[in-house]
Amino acid sequence: MNTLGIYVHVPFCGKKCGYCDFYSVCYTKVQAELYVNAVLRNIRHYADKSRAVDTIYFGGGTPSLLTAEQLSEIVSEIGRSFDLDPHAEITLEANPNTLTPEKLAGLRNAGINRLSIGVQSMCDAELKLLGRSHSAERAARAVKDAAEAGFRNISCDLMLGIPTQTPDSLTASIGTLAELPIQHVSAYILKIEDGTPFDCGEVKASLPDEDATAELYLLAVRELGRHGFVQYEVSNFAKAGFESRHNCRYWRCEDYLGIGPAAHSCCGGGRFAVPRDISAFIGADVQPTEVTDEHPCGFEEYAMLRLRLAEGLDLTDVPEHRSDIEKKLPALVKAGYVRFDGERVSLTPEGFLVSNSVIEALVF
Repeated sequence: MNTLGIYVHVPFCGKKCGYCDFYSVCYTKVQAELYVNAVLRNIRHYADKSRAVDTIYFGGGTPSLLTAEQLSEIVSEIGRSFDLDPHAEITLEANPNTLTPEKLAGLRNAGINRLSIGVQSMCDAELKLLGRSHSAERAARAVKDAAEAGFRNISCDLMLGIPTQTPDSLTASIGTLAELPIQHVSAYILKIEDGTPFDCGEVKASLPDEDATAELYLLAVRELGRHGFVQYEVSNFAKAGFESRHNCRYWRCEDYLGIGPAAHSCCGGGRFAVPRDISAFIGADVQPTEVTDEHPCGFEEYAMLRLRLAEGLDLTDVPEHRSDIEKKLPALVKAGYVRFDGERVSLTPEGFLVSNSVIEALVF
């Protein structure tokens, strides 16, 4: 299959969250217009009508700060430069505060058909601790407005291990989300990144300890499953048929092209990345790139990515490594970290919690 996913990194935020390490700069109307023009130039540079684009993902940053007209320009240029599948999944990450009924109608007209809304929590006290500018009520309103605008594929981000978060508050957040018209939840454990404002003693001291965070994760798996959101990846849960097609490209080593400062690509037999510099991106006729891997998707990487998925690794796909892996399985199965049905190896929720160690034991 000669398909391709396109990731567009939109590096603008109204305000930088204290825990965020993704590349972003303060939004200005002038710079956003220059940025969009640079994105369009790059799409034309990479144009290839032999590639069927079946997923587009606008990530950030806060992509919903772009106007519907700007997003429509980008989607239309992709359609002119590639063979855009009429049933392509086109995702936009969005801050709840940016989603008005008028904006949502414009996004629908622009071709966006999937929203990933940065909710994080449905508890106002937790949102305040995270420095989020929206309330739980505003997040719920954004989701309802999106459904009323015709969106039938809506995902919400949920953060685990927030300072002061308890099993009761997490259960309540999940219960509130489950009552909304959503089909997908991405549940991430809060990680303190070096150099971020959260990288300080005060915040670290207020975090749940490792055991409490593990319990919160396993609670999220159980509660989301109880509400019909089936775990299909370490941090992702979906109702049947609503798994993120774009993100699955990453975990299945399928081709994707990244455009924008800090965007990564795995395409044409190599991996490359764009520097985290919006001025360099805007100023160049073609985005500068740095090769990060000349031979991606070898056995180790393929196995590691497949084991992030609940469906796991089919050993018939890696026959030359099968015997080595099978020797390591009994102890991991006995410990409750791994399932093995004779052909397919997959991690349990407990295994996902320590996935790096389990995958290293199996693969390296």
